[in-house]
Amino acid sequence: MPPHFGEQVAPRYPIAPRGLLQQTRPTLAAPLRTATSFDTRQTGSVSPLNVYHFGPPTGPIVLALHGVTGHGKRWEALATEHLPDVRIIAPDLRGHGRSTALPPWNFETIVQDLVELLTAETDEPVVVVAHSFGGACALHLVDSHPHLVRKLVLLDSAIALEPELLMDIALSSLASPDYESSEHARRDKVATGWGEVEPRLVDAELTEHLMPITDGRVGWRVSLPAINSYWGQLARPYRLPPKELPTVLVQAMKVRPPFVTPEFRVALTERLGDNLTLLEWDCEHMVAQARPAETAALIRSVL
Repeated sequence: MPPHFGEQVAPRYPIAPRGLLQQTRPTLAAPLRTATSFDTRQTGSVSPLNVYHFGPPTGPIVLALHGVTGHGKRWEALATEHLPDVRIIAPDLRGHGRSTALPPWNFETIVQDLVELLTAETDEPVVVVAHSFGGACALHLVDSHPHLVRKLVLLDSAIALEPELLMDIALSSLASPDYESSEHARRDKVATGWGEVEPRLVDAELTEHLMPITDGRVGWRVSLPAINSYWGQLARPYRLPPKELPTVLVQAMKVRPPFVTPEFRVALTERLGDNLTLLEWDCEHMVAQARPAETAALIRSVL
């Protein structure tokens, strides 16, 4: 990240790379064709989340969770090009994309958002595929609502990170929240973890997620207060899945320092035993975009 999470970072950020946080207010934009809000079965209220649906309208569900500063439409190429027959729902997490930016900004609120979404979509447990900060959200979800998830795939999950590192990221985000041009944003993406991603996918990222702000500058479609709160959330202790939950952890081995910490790997291995599959992929942090065929094959293997 530039601090786009997981996009490659150095151990400290004395001078901010640009890019993480880009906007202090939620954007009011027309919903895309694949995106919907939904009525919950329990309350009949409209969800605060903007949700993308890919694949058939029925069948087992894959819940896809993006990383901090990301958005649900980031899963589109993987879904439509590699998994067109798989039912995938991909929300913009609170404070991201076209979803609400209102607080509270913590794992507990994100989990409640996801519980409402799943309650509206299905009566069956789902497969969760989660990247980076989304992995931390998924771990909190399975910790408090284990009956909602039948298998878990963590793509270079970020959780229980060094507080000093997260402080540096947050301060850098505040110091450099936007870009002078879309070309500047593109160069930043390529230099900070998207270097292995096809240029057309970088183009799609800019088209969907980059927006004009003030004085001719551009920034990502996220809420500055929410994102900085989420950096702090990543300093919280990790949660572990139920010991009986089949779980796959993919670590992106080019990320230094790693977001999958040695302590978390050991704890996950001790907790899950044979229910854990640990994979080390030679790629940067944007696993699903950098290795789409491998990611799709992995998802198919757990359906």
